[in-house]
Amino acid sequence: MLFDTHLHLDLFTQPKKLIEAIENQKMYTIAVTNLPQVFLNTQKLCEGLKYIRPALGYHPELAFKFSNQFDLFLELIDQTRYIGEIGLDNQRKAIEDFTSQKKIFENIISVCRDRKDKILTVHSRRAEKEVISIIGNNFPGKVILHWYSGALNYLENALSYGYYFSVNSAMLQSKNGINIIKNIPLNRLLLESDSPFVGVDKNSIEPYDMKSIIANISSIKQMPTSEMINILNQNFRNLIL
Repeated sequence: MLFDTHLHLDLFTQPKKLIEAIENQKMYTIAVTNLPQVFLNTQKLCEGLKYIRPALGYHPELAFKFSNQFDLFLELIDQTRYIGEIGLDNQRKAIEDFTSQKKIFENIISVCRDRKDKILTVHSRRAEKEVISIIGNNFPGKVILHWYSGALNYLENALSYGYYFSVNSAMLQSKNGINIIKNIPLNRLLLESDSPFVGVDKNSIEPYDMKSIIANISSIKQMPTSEMINILNQNFRNLIL
């Protein structure tokens, strides 16, 4: 079994052909979206599929400009268990922008906490402390920190709160990314492509080959690839239970 916890299906040029390949390869996939309005199209694309689930998103880099879509987010939240991409991004952002992001993110976490069963995939660039603080220690659903790049002390906080971490191929290209992977316990590791931003081009009609990521993680963790595959698959099962 292979899986991808973070794929931007709607950003591909030929999403229907990609969907066909994902279904044929039986790759369990969370199709994240960047805005509530985009979710509607992704939801339609995923109707009747076995291996792809649409996620309701509100990307932090779009939250300030599209703050008027929160009411739509509330209307749609009960139509999927998967929420993402959400979070905070404080890389070269104006104070007004980041403040708006925080307000929307706090509201999202509040309504997700009330539902108790949501699976979140969360962006935290340059805002790890704030993201972890807002979600907190007693979130009743599941939390995936996607493409984590922050300090190890915040990573330790997130681990103590029970969060998962999804790893992509870009993380394997930097010393910081490799060091982060070294510090994530085996039972908290998940896979993601973050395609088409990473891994494959938007014109691709084939999903990212996760085997190369698994081989690299196995090398970092100094264990057989077959054993790593079993661990990752069990982690994914635990996530969606």
